[in-house]
Amino acid sequence: MAEIVQKEHKVLRGKAKEVPVEEICSVKIKKIIENMKRALGSQDDGVAIAAPQINVPLRIFVVSGKIFKTAEKATRKKDSPSGTSSRGVLGESGFGDGDLVFINPQIIKLSKKKESLPEGCLSVRWLYGEVKRSTNATIRAYSEDGKVFTRGGGGLLAQIFQHEVDHLNGILFTDKAKNLVELKPEDLKKHA
Repeated sequence: MAEIVQKEHKVLRGKAKEVPVEEICSVKIKKIIENMKRALGSQDDGVAIAAPQINVPLRIFVVSGKIFKTAEKATRKKDSPSGTSSRGVLGESGFGDGDLVFINPQIIKLSKKKESLPEGCLSVRWLYGEVKRSTNATIRAYSEDGKVFTRGGGGLLAQIFQHEVDHLNGILFTDKAKNLVELKPEDLKKHA
């Protein structure tokens, strides 16, 4: 399994290169994506990962499917006392339960409304802080099968889009965060 590099690693400060469109469906890129998914899946608190975080300077990030399952549960509880709402995680967005892959992503729209939200990073263990981010974001990217798609999201998904695109541009959340604190895993368990 690929190791998740930490903040001192120079790959995290470089601008990642675009994946040539003709290589998106290649065995090489599929292997990189699989390594990213495995690395992300190995972290209980991880919601997304960018290729530079596994020492691959390419413009790819993966969003964990578990955030959609968590949001789905919250939506069901809120929308229906019986928990039987059929509405999707983010409305009728078409998101499934699996991990989402974004290749050569570009944020094409950000809301003017911003909020300071708590944030952490798998490559900046165990620091957490507040980062002011747009509450909604729309992104255009290529899927694993080489098709262009556009997705919008609010809340956590908008935050993830912005955090991961920052990674691809050599920016860490700590460059923008306020009120940074260190919380080790044992401290997090106390606060849960």
